[in-house]
Amino acid sequence: MTSFKVAPLAGRGVVRVSGADAAKLLQGLITADLDLLDKQPAIFSGLLTPQGKILFDFFVVKSGEEFLLETLREKAADLAKRLTFYKLRAKADIADISDAHSVAVLWGGPEPSIKGAVVVYPDPRREELGWRAIAPAGFDWASVSGAEVVTEQAYHEHRISVGAPEGGQDYLLGDTFPHEALFDQTGGVSFTKGCFVGQEVVSRMEHRSTARKRVVPIVGQEPLQPGADVKAGEAVVGTVGSTAGNRGLALLRLDRVGEAMSKGQPITAGGVSVSIELPTWVRFSIPTKDAAQV
Repeated sequence: MTSFKVAPLAGRGVVRVSGADAAKLLQGLITADLDLLDKQPAIFSGLLTPQGKILFDFFVVKSGEEFLLETLREKAADLAKRLTFYKLRAKADIADISDAHSVAVLWGGPEPSIKGAVVVYPDPRREELGWRAIAPAGFDWASVSGAEVVTEQAYHEHRISVGAPEGGQDYLLGDTFPHEALFDQTGGVSFTKGCFVGQEVVSRMEHRSTARKRVVPIVGQEPLQPGADVKAGEAVVGTVGSTAGNRGLALLRLDRVGEAMSKGQPITAGGVSVSIELPTWVRFSIPTKDAAQV
């Protein structure tokens, strides 16, 4: 009898950071507060450019005396290289260990119990996203008791239904601010821990409320296509990211969307009429003249 779904994620990799100065090094670089790992199993975080844009996003989990950063597999080597660039004289060892590991996500049931050398942790962004797991390469996910192995697309359909964006699909790495990728809504950035790379820009956006673009869920009257332009009337206001049938996530200029809605102009994505359905858990709204939230 199955109790939850498990989707192996071939596109995810792992970077290991270990050594006496590993925690100090990461705390001074990444957006989230590493000290939270004293209270919770994992954090969601990122590494920014000095201009405040996301270069890498990742989950951080502590395994023994080392830290594992789960990130896009195609970006893992670059992440290890960038962290090494900042290491200077710190006593830390940084390595891309993606080839030695397998990553999966599990959801839809009770907390899974997996035997062996597998690190399991709840997705720190939203409870409904389930758990993530890092196992040795070649691990048989079908052997997990109560698991129904499903495709990676099935996970993305679930993620889209929750409204949780993913770097590389819903926003461009290297060209997106944390607020635009909802880091401020999902615990991905700390405004109290002190300095990190790009911190001044991110703090200014927070205190001045200048995040005009956000990744939000959209629902089309027909199936949506990734990469399609989203228009408010005739003006392009954003781009569709990942999709699941007639549902998707899109990075939009919400002020322009709100203006168009106030004027009664249609919102379309690739010519398909769409509506915007903000998740109940976000702490922002679409700024329309009557301050109505979609």
